[in-house]
Amino acid sequence: MAEVSAMAKASRLEVLTTRPGSRGAVLDAMLSEAGCEVECLKLMALEALPLEPAARQAIIDVDLYRGVIVISPQAAGYLADWLEEWWPQLPEGVSFYAVGAATAEVLHSRLGVPVRVPPRATRGEHAERDAPVGTTSEALLSLPSLRALAGQRWLLVAGEGGRPLLEETLVARGAQVTRLALYRRLPLALSPQQAGRLAAGAYDAMVVTSNELLETVMASVTPQALHQPLIVSSHRLATLAHAHGFERVTVAEDASPGALTQAVLRACAPIIKTRHAVTGATAPGPREAIDSQESGKGQA
Repeated sequence: MAEVSAMAKASRLEVLTTRPGSRGAVLDAMLSEAGCEVECLKLMALEALPLEPAARQAIIDVDLYRGVIVISPQAAGYLADWLEEWWPQLPEGVSFYAVGAATAEVLHSRLGVPVRVPPRATRGEHAERDAPVGTTSEALLSLPSLRALAGQRWLLVAGEGGRPLLEETLVARGAQVTRLALYRRLPLALSPQQAGRLAAGAYDAMVVTSNELLETVMASVTPQALHQPLIVSSHRLATLAHAHGFERVTVAEDASPGALTQAVLRACAPIIKTRHAVTGATAPGPREAIDSQESGKGQA
């Protein structure tokens, strides 16, 4: 029995992940359920920012905004904390928007508000490669209600730093935008063991979901790692990965745990087939990896 168990373990995919916090924990759990050996590289921590006077005023004046756009589940959680403190009953007439389903779920569950999200569709063979579909700022900006914003006040809730695209586009469309940063990302040093494993390419696949995480990973990457499968959450991130020299980049349908897990299994299909031919073990099925979160709830 011990020999069979060892053979089964040897046939499992060894996957490195990089997503921090609770969102990363969901992804890691789904990959484990799909039969992968998962190790999360601790590259970054998230820390709440104190509410400065201008930020506090934005919370107090939330009823003066036409809409609130929230970038991430972390931003949604911190925003809900402050709104619950300052607004026991939310004002009417304020529309909430989220870049992804996970962020929308936090807003809806915490505040009970309807939330608009980017359109989702299956890319046809004739669709443009960068068509605005899925969990991206570009997709959110394609919504008709965000096209003509002259004279409207909008609140953009995010972390410190990040892409300026949303704010710049909203302003270009006539909106008066207040950016509210509620948390920041703190870089962490890898342990010697993790840095060595990354440098040696001693894994079957790695998942990266942001430009910042990819840039941090590059500090420990060697040519061996550049040969290993890299799974990313957007074509924009894939372009950056190719520019850094990664040779085997797979783009997930979106940034949800289910989509990323499917992409890992797809990218590693040749490895899975070879190992199961040798060990006789049963390959994990992609349905097993995504059934629990196919609706998008709890995405990270």
